[in-house]
Amino acid sequence: MKIWVDADAAPQDVKQIVFRAAKRLDVETILVANRPLSVPPALTMVRSVVVREGADQADRYIVNHSESKDIAITADLPLAGDLVEKGVYVIDPRGDEYSPDTIASRLSMRNFMDDLRGEGMVVGRSSPYGETDKKAFAATFDRLLTKALNRK
Repeated sequence: MKIWVDADAAPQDVKQIVFRAAKRLDVETILVANRPLSVPPALTMVRSVVVREGADQADRYIVNHSESKDIAITADLPLAGDLVEKGVYVIDPRGDEYSPDTIASRLSMRNFMDDLRGEGMVVGRSSPYGETDKKAFAATFDRLLTKALNRK
């Protein structure tokens, strides 16, 4: 099992939670981004992969290298859809798990909202990442780690 982080936009709090779990469980963890990221040198099980600039390069890397027993952290719904299809456990930084039961409706809603934004009908952003989001992420991440570690 490996932990994959779509790291370009992952909040620092999420990375810190993942780093602590990687150290505690000695699980290989890969941060994938379009730019170099610093990784604590003491955490030998954590590494950073830099992909070339361009749309969806990090996404393609994660999809091509992940396996069904892995965990991935991303807020990117199309990436989440591809990973769920592979049998990867997927969680977003706010603690929402993407599953075969939920991903289709989430993608549909995302596409609908993109259409509305494209027509200028929807403006606004999501709320800032906060303590409630951090706690929700930590709880869901811990649950998924347990599932992934027990998966045969």
